[in-house]
Amino acid sequence: MHARSDRSPSGRFGLRGFLQRGALFTALWWVLAEGRADAWGIGAVSVLLATAASLALAPPGPGRLSAIGLLGFAAFFLAQSALGGIQVAARAFRPRMDLAPALVEVPITLPDGAARILLVNTLNLLPGTVSVGLRGDRLCMHVLDDRLPVAAEVRQVEARIARMLELPA
Repeated sequence: MHARSDRSPSGRFGLRGFLQRGALFTALWWVLAEGRADAWGIGAVSVLLATAASLALAPPGPGRLSAIGLLGFAAFFLAQSALGGIQVAARAFRPRMDLAPALVEVPITLPDGAARILLVNTLNLLPGTVSVGLRGDRLCMHVLDDRLPVAAEVRQVEARIARMLELPA
């Protein structure tokens, strides 16, 4: 009996995972190529290579992507970005900025892998926070104001990511 290679699209990554990532990279290429049909010669090769590299470097973890969860996450992220940007701008234009910058450690509950990477990167994109390090189940962050409910905000982002990836909360 001949065993399948774990790295093939039909091996442990599954055809569904290969097709999902391939669709994502296809859409990305379409946007980058501005929808031009003459760009698909190199585009098809690029999409296949990007999909294969993606599966090899970041294998699918537990959970699946929920379309409704993704829409909810996108709406949440846009709203939080706008509110955070307004908050940071308001502080910047005050005569006295009233900041209390600090390094804070927050326990996180998402599983290792893509979910945690998404959490760290999402928090980096939200105004007023920068992830500094991840040690085990603790995330070290620099915040502009440690009087704000940072841990509660991290929990909110974790819950949205868990819902989007259909992970247990």
